[in-house]
Amino acid sequence: MLVIFQSAWTMIVFALFIGITVWAYSGSNKATFDQAARIPLDDDDPIAHDAHKHD
Repeated sequence: MLVIFQSAWTMIVFALFIGITVWAYSGSNKATFDQAARIPLDDDDPIAHDAHKHD
């Protein structure tokens, strides 16, 4: 009985992994992922820039 449970659990987790992988690489999410990838580059701190001007 335990072997059946382990096999079923393995197949469920594998199917979930495949589903997430397909979702992540699908073209419909490209714009969302591109926007998220730009967040660190777009987050400028104006206080830090002003501090360097006075040096």
